[in-house]
Amino acid sequence: MANLEIGVPMKTMGIRVLGSAETMPERIVTTAEVAELCGISTDEAIRRTGVKTRHWLGDHEDPLEQGVLAAEKAIRAAGLQVSDIDLVLNASGTPMQAIPDGGALIAAELGMQDRFAFSVHATCISFLVAFKQAAFYIDAGLAEFILIVSTEAGSRGLNFAQPESAILIGDAAVAVVVGKPANQRQGIVAAGFSTDTAGIRHAEIRGFGSRLRVEEAVQRTDDFKFDMQGLSLLRGALKRFTPFLETVRPGLSTNFGEIDRIIPHQTSRAGMQMMSKYWGWEKMVVTLGEVGNTIAASIPLAMHRAEVQPGETALMIGTGAGTHYGALIVQW
Repeated sequence: MANLEIGVPMKTMGIRVLGSAETMPERIVTTAEVAELCGISTDEAIRRTGVKTRHWLGDHEDPLEQGVLAAEKAIRAAGLQVSDIDLVLNASGTPMQAIPDGGALIAAELGMQDRFAFSVHATCISFLVAFKQAAFYIDAGLAEFILIVSTEAGSRGLNFAQPESAILIGDAAVAVVVGKPANQRQGIVAAGFSTDTAGIRHAEIRGFGSRLRVEEAVQRTDDFKFDMQGLSLLRGALKRFTPFLETVRPGLSTNFGEIDRIIPHQTSRAGMQMMSKYWGWEKMVVTLGEVGNTIAASIPLAMHRAEVQPGETALMIGTGAGTHYGALIVQW
């Protein structure tokens, strides 16, 4: 049976972005501050990551509240009210808590009743998976307005003994409201998702789940911090990215054709440079330098700031721990 997730040709799945918004933590952290914590020079940190500043949550800030604030602003931007939302999808790579589900937490804070809310978790490409999931609901006539929220607090799990990840991560919350297309051309025109299980250990947080006993947490604190092998991730991407692009749309690795915007996951300086070799810098939306890698909020944040116009075509693309690869070509 054909696997639709690796780029089998598909009909347009109707979906339209109606409104989006971001909420950034108050504190702006310079790379100099993080480099000092990691015991490396500022110049080296910037050279390795391309990140100059990022936002980190303060002790008084809650990622749930950040996500809800972004959601409220996105709903207003769409010209809607909370009562108009049929479904909430939490698409965050850093879960707010194990139980209950983050989607339910967001819906409760918004005051929603009798609506479904759940999480879609594919680490850094969670938003892409949620966007396609929303298109399924809308295209099938099961929902009219859907709220997608990505709220990230990666700074709370950094390991400063591992500079390659600690100097890279930033926090952010982004919300996007989607609905029915205004015409038959609007929506997802191509999609591809794949997982390279050889990279399962290249980026992980082993704690917070049932594989470790809570009684062992104090002795195993490093298992509750982000562990990344950046060079292994890059090597995997260099090997697999071109074949993956060809599954999304033949020729995509050499010619972006009618695509007006490239909206990538903001991985790292090396990751952005790899992307630029396919399509150049001109049409790429890059936020890495000022906000860092904001995990699953990365793609929707870049999308929100890009202000894609009706009639344009955007490629939203990224990789995530797993190692996951995901891409959507969307006609705005």
